[in-house]
Amino acid sequence: MEREALALWALVAVALWRLELAVASGSGGAKWKTITEQIKKAVEVYKPCVKENCSCHQSVWKQDLDPFRAGISKEIISEAVSQKLGTHYQIVKNKLYREQDCFFPARCSGVEHFLLGIINHLPDMEMVINVRDYPQVPKWTKPIIPVFSFSKTSEYYDIMYPAWTFWEGGPAVWPIYPTGLGRWDLMREDLRRSAEKWPWRKKISKGYFRGSRTSPERDPLILLSRENPELVDAEYTKNQAWKSEKDTLGKPPAKEIPLVDHCKYK
Repeated sequence: MEREALALWALVAVALWRLELAVASGSGGAKWKTITEQIKKAVEVYKPCVKENCSCHQSVWKQDLDPFRAGISKEIISEAVSQKLGTHYQIVKNKLYREQDCFFPARCSGVEHFLLGIINHLPDMEMVINVRDYPQVPKWTKPIIPVFSFSKTSEYYDIMYPAWTFWEGGPAVWPIYPTGLGRWDLMREDLRRSAEKWPWRKKISKGYFRGSRTSPERDPLILLSRENPELVDAEYTKNQAWKSEKDTLGKPPAKEIPLVDHCKYK
């Protein structure tokens, strides 16, 4: 935790230093001043997250469960199932049951790994678990439907749960991660060892990105890298939907890079 906090502070310090240089030199003006003030305020109120007993995330799950304080009816669960907002699970007498269909089987496998680890401590219940990349229950929805999702914003009623990528599944990255990132407990150790080889003073001082073009929102970063390679090294890789260089913004796809190699960069 201390090492993670130091890394975060180092990133904030570098970003703040660079922005202050821009303000001092007159480039950016009021726009940069607004950003530096936001960073300073964030640093002033920052407190390290206490991870014991999941207390780090306590405020999140309390907030997500609050709309269901009065209880959840059978009819509401049936509504979630009928709308196909996620995968339907049931626990009966410490046994786990799931509907036959699962949108992402590897992701369901990751979810089930964690459920089976605690199933002897759980009462009979049923739930809908969303394994898509995006939440399902916007706050304008009535009635409020309980759906577990690993990704959400404050504009959704979805209930946050730990990501399935911490064990099995996740986006496939060919050829280095053909079935997804897999076990995060092992990956975390690999990242720790790589990070120790690359202390901050030795890291390459530029932005770095390798990934597929899942959204055009990433295009400006790729174009910036092509125009200013001394600032950013960013390239698109292939994914399962790749058909031509049009899918990598007019250039051949870059070689995939293992996560541990990202530790070389600030």
